Amino acid sequence: MTDETWGQAKTELLKAVGRNNFVTWIEPLVFRGVADGIARFEVPTAFMRDWISRNFAEQICSKLISAGAEVDRVDIVVQSRRRAGGAGRGAAADAAAGAGVGDGTGAAAAPGTGGRPARGRATRMPAESGLAAAPLDSRLTFDSFVVGKPNELAHAAARRVAEGGRVTFNPLFLYGGVGLGKTHLMHAIVHELAIRRADLHVLYLSAEQFMYRFVQALRARQIMDFKELFRSVDVLMVDDVQFIAGKDSTQEEFFHTFNALVDQNKQIVISADRAPGEIKDLEERIKSRLQCGLVVDLHPTDYELRLGILQQKAEFYRRQYKGLVLADGVLEFLAHRITTNVRVLEGALTRLFAFASLVGKEITLELTQDCLSDILRQSERKVTVEEIQRKVSEHYNIRLSDMLGPKRLRQIARPRQIAMWLAKQLTSRSLPEIGRRFGGRDHTTVMHGVRRIEALMATDAQLAEDVEMLRRMLES
Repeated sequence: MTDETWGQAKTELLKAVGRNNFVTWIEPLVFRGVADGIARFEVPTAFMRDWISRNFAEQICSKLISAGAEVDRVDIVVQSRRRAGGAGRGAAADAAAGAGVGDGTGAAAAPGTGGRPARGRATRMPAESGLAAAPLDSRLTFDSFVVGKPNELAHAAARRVAEGGRVTFNPLFLYGGVGLGKTHLMHAIVHELAIRRADLHVLYLSAEQFMYRFVQALRARQIMDFKELFRSVDVLMVDDVQFIAGKDSTQEEFFHTFNALVDQNKQIVISADRAPGEIKDLEERIKSRLQCGLVVDLHPTDYELRLGILQQKAEFYRRQYKGLVLADGVLEFLAHRITTNVRVLEGALTRLFAFASLVGKEITLELTQDCLSDILRQSERKVTVEEIQRKVSEHYNIRLSDMLGPKRLRQIARPRQIAMWLAKQLTSRSLPEIGRRFGGRDHTTVMHGVRRIEALMATDAQLAEDVEMLRRMLES
């Protein structure tokens, strides 16, 4: 049997098992020859050996026979440390390079390998049965990330990590709402590391996938392989870490993995939908660890950032839909009206260009309003006084009952005044109506609170920033 025969068998296996399974389990196999009717292969870890032996050995043998090989069975062994990892690296380090999983998104395959993970590159592990989802989106790079005031710090921090050198903060914790760019930055880091630092082993996965693999390792009694795999990487990236909250055993293992990597000066990048201290049922020791690095909030988009994103996206579509005319004012209209999140914004523009192309019309303001009427209606969300009270209470960590009650302590009175100012700015309620919703207060009390906040915003930069952030959160 020759390498050519194995190549033919691999082609048939790709058709039989699907691309995800092929890239994850078949591609990493290293063919070592045939002896006495036994086809011998090597893999980086015992975990991969056992999984392939249980799930794919018969298919591999069948395809080899179909390709003309005289084999009776397949034997899969773990590579020796010397061969697999080189000096100072274990087999699991290679496994990390060849078995990185994405946040529903994997990691970047090495350039020029036709999508095949290359050793030493930031790689992906798209698998089925819940192990991983689609590979990285090649469009989500730093070049395609539109930087504005709400995300400039997160972008700068992600860029610094992507250089692959030592950084002064570890971990990097990115948090924010849906569609604000967390996933884009995570993808961009992996893409950039694949180019800049081909020697690094990058493991990128969601918290759900971390939990799944941990449970699988427990069931298969292969917990040491799991530990070796996750603690032999150079960069560990975990998306949506809030999903491990309340899972005691998974949190325990995550904590020890985190400590082991930090002790080795390995970089960790984490993302979540809220700050570490606000994740309910997350162990205090993990919250403390996550807060010891750089915690960056991706704020809701402002008008300028939304317009910049639309302009970049529109330029891409102009190249795709040649000859399609986009009238002046359309992008500005969309940036003003659609404030929910970037995904909705981009989806609206995608629909608009596709519709205009199909009907052969210029993209005018009138066509935009007709085509996107449902999205525009949904975007006309009304902010309520109750929602403002709840958001301000959460931000300043006070009880809602205290905000509405009679207490006049400064730590309660100031957030109450901020909530009143926001209610005046963001709702159509009159001052007496606002006062009634703040525990039956008189309209003159509301007026005093509004004027007090306006005066403080002119002199207190921190308060002005807090108020502006709350306003953007409520409008998004």
